[in-house]
Amino acid sequence: MTDDTRNQRSQLAFARLLPKLFRGGQAFVGVEASLSGLSDEQATTRPDGLPHSVAQLVAHVNWWNRWMLDIIEMGQAQPYPKHAADTWPDVQPSDWPRVKNEFYELLARIDPHAARPDLSNPVNHEETIGELLADMALHTAHHFGQVVTVRQALGAWPPPGGGDTW
Repeated sequence: MTDDTRNQRSQLAFARLLPKLFRGGQAFVGVEASLSGLSDEQATTRPDGLPHSVAQLVAHVNWWNRWMLDIIEMGQAQPYPKHAADTWPDVQPSDWPRVKNEFYELLARIDPHAARPDLSNPVNHEETIGELLADMALHTAHHFGQVVTVRQALGAWPPPGGGDTW
């Protein structure tokens, strides 16, 4: 097998895997199910003992996904936030529909990048497009695990779309 063939197979495998990492599937409950059935009030309620609401977690994921997509789509580094708090927007109950819709809009922007032939090209100092996409997927999955925990603490799990309860 040639290096070119190996690279093409790796590229195809990554292109098939990436949407699963963002959306869930066999390894974890999908993001659509994780967010389904939440009222504006539930989404913005921070349970006692937990640092964030579902809406805050999703807004934070949106902040970083937008930042990384801007780097990928503009092809140049973006300024890093000065403080972590800058990436945690305040979310009111009336904001939840917008925050949720923005999450899905950003997710749709990610899809076409998975099959790019230039995933190994650097775009942010030393990071490549593929590395940024993988970072986005891992960051999203990490915080969606927290979404499940918040929903469990609220007594709002499993969602109507289903979810593991064992």
